[in-house]
Amino acid sequence: MVEGPEPVGPPAAELSAVDDHTPPMLPSRWAYVLAFGGVVLAGILGGIIGYGIADVSSHSDVAHVVGAFVGAVIGAGGVGIVAVLVLRAMAEWRRQDPSAPRPPRRPS
Repeated sequence: MVEGPEPVGPPAAELSAVDDHTPPMLPSRWAYVLAFGGVVLAGILGGIIGYGIADVSSHSDVAHVVGAFVGAVIGAGGVGIVAVLVLRAMAEWRRQDPSAPRPPRRPS
């Protein structure tokens, strides 16, 4: 059999050193932590609201559990979608377009 050509790229030693750093266009770690905390908090608050609605509308214990679960899923899911969109927007804002003209440098 004929083997294909070897891929051209940096040696494996250089790849391991490059992989240790986060690309500069990604949001900071604190942005991810805040997004995760927001999703967890929204899930907790959604569960409380769902439990409250089920408590007012029904006297069954199963309805309380289902209401809390559905409220938590809806709350966490909604905030999770918004968090992903915000993190993607942050990554896009940090990305630099190489074809865009650069502003003139001030003399120092």
